[in-house]
Amino acid sequence: MTEIYLIRHTQAEGNLFRAMQGHWDGDVTALGLREIDALAERFRDVRIDALYSSDLKRAVLTAGAIRRYHDLPLRTERDLREINVGPWEACFFGDVGWAQPEEMDTFIHRAEIFSLDGAERYDDVRRRAAAALEKIAKENDGKVVAVVSHGVTIRCLLSYMLHRSLDDPELPICGNTGVCHLFYENGVFRVDTINDCSHLDALALTQRKIQTGNLRGEAIDPRREAAYYRACYADAWENAHGTLEGFDAETYLAAACEHHRADPNAVIRICDGEKGVGLVDLDTRRGAHADYGWISLLYLQEPYRAKGLGVQLLGRALLYYRLLGRSAVRLQAAEDNLPALRFYEKHGFRPLSFERGRFGKLYLMEYRFGESHV
Repeated sequence: MTEIYLIRHTQAEGNLFRAMQGHWDGDVTALGLREIDALAERFRDVRIDALYSSDLKRAVLTAGAIRRYHDLPLRTERDLREINVGPWEACFFGDVGWAQPEEMDTFIHRAEIFSLDGAERYDDVRRRAAAALEKIAKENDGKVVAVVSHGVTIRCLLSYMLHRSLDDPELPICGNTGVCHLFYENGVFRVDTINDCSHLDALALTQRKIQTGNLRGEAIDPRREAAYYRACYADAWENAHGTLEGFDAETYLAAACEHHRADPNAVIRICDGEKGVGLVDLDTRRGAHADYGWISLLYLQEPYRAKGLGVQLLGRALLYYRLLGRSAVRLQAAEDNLPALRFYEKHGFRPLSFERGRFGKLYLMEYRFGESHV
């Protein structure tokens, strides 16, 4: 008999930013690193004889939790990867759901019939992952094995082992670092526990803001959307400083027009369905000589704040600059805008310097890619 701990990877960028991950190999997040710590402590005194993982970064880093207290080699298996979503890789849920609502609904709710050109079918994932897990189980008879994989892949495995349809609403997607406890004997898997996340209790995750929806984005020409741009920037300024004193709408609009001329994708209206609710303004020329990108504005209307949605805007900026090959992203945040400072620091920005502004210090903050600290 083989005893298996099947573990979902820790929180990664796609989970946080609400982007389709698939085979896209993004970083883990700051919370993800804390989840890895908690997972390591959970398995500190648990016998583990062998360790396997998907070869994607988020799974490999999660497997490091087991190696912290167990001197084991890590064996990577490509067939334990997440479902490949083809043209949707690294795309935002909100964008895909708006552009292809029927296909997205099928992907989420009718998995058994999901089909998309260039993407895997769920049944393909179920067959390859089941074959990989059975091979691991047979090679480790009499041993205790830890296996790290992905949300959809583990759900496909549970479907296979429990003989249940993927369309069964009671078949869960495990949470990040959720643990399933299995046994394999005489060619049969037995599921003992599903999605045990008790090791995360100490992280006080109830304090996290819960995202309540998927926002979408559309590139705009600020000259044609001048009224919208002015209104967004004015509200952002007043929210940050408590006054419109010093606000010069035409100067900021002119700058945005320059950003758009340099890169037609630099100015993005954030929408909830058809309704514009926010703005992202990127100056892709600034900092290019020094290999960093610049965020000029991230803005959400008041009803959408404090709901965990702002990180979707930040994610658009970070992933776009990564696509452009930049090594870092910078912005300025005012000393008197404490919510913004806390938000950026929480998601991996660190102060580099400051200068004196109209209302006090303006902090220059930087996020660096590749440090697993989103």
